[in-house]
Amino acid sequence: MHGLALNFVLLLGSAVVIYLSCEYFVNGVEWVGRKLAMGAQATGTVLAAFGTALPESVVTLVAVAFGGTAASKELGIGAALGGPLALSTIAYATVGVVLLATRQQFPKALAAHGRFDRLARDQRWFLLLFAAKIGLGLILFTGKAWTGILFLLAYGLYVRQEMRGPADPDEQEALEPLKFAPRAETPGLLPALAQTGLALVVIFVASRIFVGQLEQLGPALGLQPQLLALLLSPIATELPETMNAIIWVRQGKYALALANISGAMMIQATVPTALGLFFTPWLLGPPLILAAAVTAVAIVAMYSMFRRGFASRKLLAGMGGLYAVFAGLLVAMHLA
Repeated sequence: MHGLALNFVLLLGSAVVIYLSCEYFVNGVEWVGRKLAMGAQATGTVLAAFGTALPESVVTLVAVAFGGTAASKELGIGAALGGPLALSTIAYATVGVVLLATRQQFPKALAAHGRFDRLARDQRWFLLLFAAKIGLGLILFTGKAWTGILFLLAYGLYVRQEMRGPADPDEQEALEPLKFAPRAETPGLLPALAQTGLALVVIFVASRIFVGQLEQLGPALGLQPQLLALLLSPIATELPETMNAIIWVRQGKYALALANISGAMMIQATVPTALGLFFTPWLLGPPLILAAAVTAVAIVAMYSMFRRGFASRKLLAGMGGLYAVFAGLLVAMHLA
């Protein structure tokens, strides 16, 4: 098989494996959250988000800490900016598109239970942290690396707040049987952890294959490392969160779908940023500033919507248009 054709086959095959693995992951993480007496919001924003965002954080760590070339460090910084961009545009857009395609509506109970208020609070905190990380990327001063600790502390405070949040009235809704123990009405914590962990390993391996194929296709398409990191790699690295959103929306678990994206964004705003500050000068060029600007526009739109206590399917789907605008502007900058 021709090399380029093999790249495309592996690209599509790994995407299918990621989706199937996410079916096991979301099923397992729901049971882990139930066994640990965590609410649906905390399960989505902490457990699921941490699990699916961990591979991207490891990739960023490897790129900035162990990469021996400037191109490798550029990929790491680009991933730290590209992740939030993909989540705030493509991931939210996926939720809206699936809702429109399946003719589903957000239930009024989401607003009644304060879930939109909590999502709005997440967007607000993300904006503050995001503004800080972009501001640091515009200046150079002695001791900048130490500011990375503040971002790790901020994420720790966020997790603490989520874990102590109020429970929703419908938290005890029936869950699908654990796939590793389909006959057990209430499976144990160990099988749930085993299923979740194994699914995460498969997701990580398949995601690496997916990203690897993109990295090989990039030069064939004439894409420079930073352009690849901003334009294509984030789509691959945020694929698990997007797949989780599709699965949970199909199951009618809208709060989990939105909370998973929101929680992953909080991780992307803190952990990769801290790694970038620790191991690079963290100076942002025009393409990265463009990515930051588009991300900020998307989050302001999400915050305004959630603050009003509702979620428009069309507005969510429209977030994909922002990514298309970004891609067009980035390609224009590249050609110029």
